[in-house]
Amino acid sequence: MSVALDHVELPVVAAATDAPRSTERRGPVTIALVGNPNAGKTSLFNRLTGLRAKTANFPGTTVEHRRAAIAIDQLSVTLIDLPGLYSLEPSTPDELVACQAISGQLAGEAPPDLVLLVLDSTNLERNLFLASQVVELHRPTVAALNFSDVAQREGLAVDVDELARWLGCPVVAVSARTGQGMDQLLAAVDATVHEQIRPRLHPELAACGSCGGCRHSARFAWAERARSASVRGDVHAHGHLTEALDRVLTHRWAGLGCFALVMAATFMVIFWAATFPMDLIDRLFATAGDLVSRWLPEGDLNSLLTHGVIGGVGGMLVFLPQICLLFFVLALLEDSGYMARAAFVMDRLMHRVGLPGKAFVPLLSAHACAIPAIMSTRVIEDRRDRLATIMVIPLMTCSARIPVYAMVTALLLPDAPLKAAALFSGAYALGIAAALAMAWLFKRTLLKGPIRPLVIELPNYRLPSLRNALLLTFDRAMAFVKTAGTTILAISLVLWLLANYPKTSPDELPPGVHARLQQLSAAGDEAGARHLLEQVSLENSFAGQIGRAVQPLFAPLGFDWKMSVGVLTSFAAREVIVSTTAILYGLGAEGADDGVDSLLDSLRGAARADGTPVFTTATGLSLLVFYVLAMQCLPTQAVTRRESGSWKWPLIQLGYMTLLAYAAALVTYQAARLLT
Repeated sequence: MSVALDHVELPVVAAATDAPRSTERRGPVTIALVGNPNAGKTSLFNRLTGLRAKTANFPGTTVEHRRAAIAIDQLSVTLIDLPGLYSLEPSTPDELVACQAISGQLAGEAPPDLVLLVLDSTNLERNLFLASQVVELHRPTVAALNFSDVAQREGLAVDVDELARWLGCPVVAVSARTGQGMDQLLAAVDATVHEQIRPRLHPELAACGSCGGCRHSARFAWAERARSASVRGDVHAHGHLTEALDRVLTHRWAGLGCFALVMAATFMVIFWAATFPMDLIDRLFATAGDLVSRWLPEGDLNSLLTHGVIGGVGGMLVFLPQICLLFFVLALLEDSGYMARAAFVMDRLMHRVGLPGKAFVPLLSAHACAIPAIMSTRVIEDRRDRLATIMVIPLMTCSARIPVYAMVTALLLPDAPLKAAALFSGAYALGIAAALAMAWLFKRTLLKGPIRPLVIELPNYRLPSLRNALLLTFDRAMAFVKTAGTTILAISLVLWLLANYPKTSPDELPPGVHARLQQLSAAGDEAGARHLLEQVSLENSFAGQIGRAVQPLFAPLGFDWKMSVGVLTSFAAREVIVSTTAILYGLGAEGADDGVDSLLDSLRGAARADGTPVFTTATGLSLLVFYVLAMQCLPTQAVTRRESGSWKWPLIQLGYMTLLAYAAALVTYQAARLLT
C-alpha cells in the first residue's frame, strides 16, 4: 500500500459540557479497541473474545487486524483490535490506517459506534496524550484502566471518578490478565452504546484544540495535571525493579549473554518437552495408516490413503508440538517485557551492519513468520533501510523451517537432546549470521544510506499471562494445521500421483531386475520381491524421472534423487520437504505394505543403489544448511513484491538466497565427508 502519511483531520468540537445524547441504539454495533503499544489492548481483546477472533486485512490495504463477534447482554457486537498508537498523528502506514478507522475515514470500513480506550494504570500520563485526542473525536467512548491489579500492588491508587471527570467518559478499572472488572466494563459499554453517550470534554482539553502552535505542549500539560489529580502514590515506584533488571539485561555485554542464554534455554525446553507428544502423534498416524492398510484391499486407494494422505499430512503434524512450544515461549517473553530489551541490546549490532535499530523488531518477529515480519517493516521510515531489512528477513528461521530442523536433528542425534538443542540453536544462529552479513552487503552496495538511531519504548516488566500465551499458541497452531490440511495435503496428493504413475508392468522390467525377482520368489522371499518391484516402479514414475533428471545438480550436496524431488516440491513452501520424504521414502521402504512406517525410521533405513545409507552425517548437515538459507516460500515472494512495489527485489531475493544456500550446502557436505 502506498500512502501519504498526512495528519488525520480531527473534527472541531465545541465545549463538550453541553454535548447531547444521541438517539438510543439497539442494533448491531462495532467497537474499536484503541490504545498505546504495551497498554494491554490485545490482552483485553483476548479476554473478551477467547477463541472467536479472526485475522483479516482492512479493505483496500495490507494492514492486518483481528476482529471477533461477541454478545454483550442482548447486543450483537463486532470487536476490532486496531494497531497500537501513540497519537492520532500517524508516521507509518499501519498508524495511518488505524487513525482512519477510528475517525471513520477508511474507505470500505464503517466508523466504530464506540471506542474502547485502553489505558495503562502504571503509566497513565503517557497514555493520556492519545486519550485526549480520542475523546475529541466526540464518539461514544469507554476507558478501560488496565493493569489495575499491578498498580494496586505497586501502591498506586487511581481515582476512576476523578479520571472520568478529566476524560469526560466512563472509566472502569480492569485487569485483562486476571479478568478483574470485566463485568463492570461490559455494563459500561452496554449503557454507553444504548444511550449513545458522547464524551464531555474537560474545559482545559477543549481549549487545547484551538490554541495553535502550543497544541502539543498544552496537551502534555493537561495529561500531567490529569494524572496528578487522579493518581495517588509514587508513580515511579514500579520502576525500581525494572531499573535493577535493566542494569543487567540491557548491559552492553551481559545483555548479549543473557539473550544467548534465553534463546538456548528456549530451544532446550522445546526439545525436551516436545519429545513425548511428538512420539505420540507419530504412533497415532502410524496406527491409523496400519488400520487403513489392513481394512482396504491392496491397490491404489490403499496406497493413496496410507502414503499420500496419512503419510504426507502426518509427516508434517508430528512436528506440531515443537511449533506450539516455540510460539508459547516467545509469547511469554514478549508479554514479560523482555523482547523490547533484546531489541535494545541488539541495536549496536544492527548499526554495525548498516540497519536501523527498528529493523530488529521485524527480524525478531520473522522467527514466527516472514510474511507479517516483512509487513511490519513499515515502522522503518527510510526506504533503503526498509528494503534492506525486507531482503534479509527470509534468512531468519521461521516456523515453517522447524519441521525440517527437527527432522534432521532427530535423524542425526536421536538420543542426545543437549546436542540436538545445540544443533538446532546453531541453525538459528546461522540464519541470523547470514541475515546480518547480507544486510551489511546490501547497505554497502545496492542500498547505501545513512543509519538512523533506535527509539523504542521499554515497557515495565510484568508477569506474563498464560491465558494470552495459550490463545496465541492455539491461533498459530490452527494456522499450521490448516496449512497441513490444505496446501500440504494438495501437494502430497499430487506427489503421490507423480510417484505412482505411470505404472510399470513386469514386461518392462530390466533383465537384471527380472532375474532378481525370480530369485527372491524362488527363495520364498515375497516381501523382498514386492519391495524390489515397488522400488523399480518408483524409479520409473514421473517423480523418479524428474528426480533423476535433476539429481546431477544436487549430487554434490549429497542428495539422492528422492531428496532432489523434495527440494523441487518445497520451492512453493519449504515445509513440504517433510511430506515429500515421508511419501517417497515410505513408498520405497521395506515393510511399507504393513502400513505407514514411522517417518524417522523410514529415513534411517533409506539406502542408495550401492547399499550405503542416504542420510549420513554429511548429508544431514548439508540438507540442514540448505534449508536454513534457501528461499522456498512463494507467499513471502509475493509479499516482498507487494511491499517493494517491483518484481526486481523479490527476484534478487530469490536469486541470492538460492545461490547462497547451494554454495553453503556444498561446502558443508564436502567438508563433513572429509571429517567423518
